[in-house]
Amino acid sequence: MTRKSPARRLTGPERDRVAAELKTKYEAGTSIRALAAEAGRSYSAVHRLLADADVTFRPHGGARRGSSAS
Repeated sequence: MTRKSPARRLTGPERDRVAAELKTKYEAGTSIRALAAEAGRSYSAVHRLLADADVTFRPHGGARRGSSAS
C-alpha cells in the first residue's frame, strides 16, 4: 500500500492562483470534496482557500428529496 506524501504548503502568488482556480470550479458547481480530491489537499485546506478567495458558500446538504407539494 502506498502512502500519499503531504501536500506542499502554498504561499504568495501560487496560493492566490490555486485559490482562484478552486473558486472558479466551485462556482461552476464542483463540490469541496471533489476539489480536495482533485487537488490532493484536505477538505479543510480547500475550504480555507475558498474562504480566503471570498467565495459565497452553497448551503449544506445538496438537493432535498421528499414529497412534492400537491
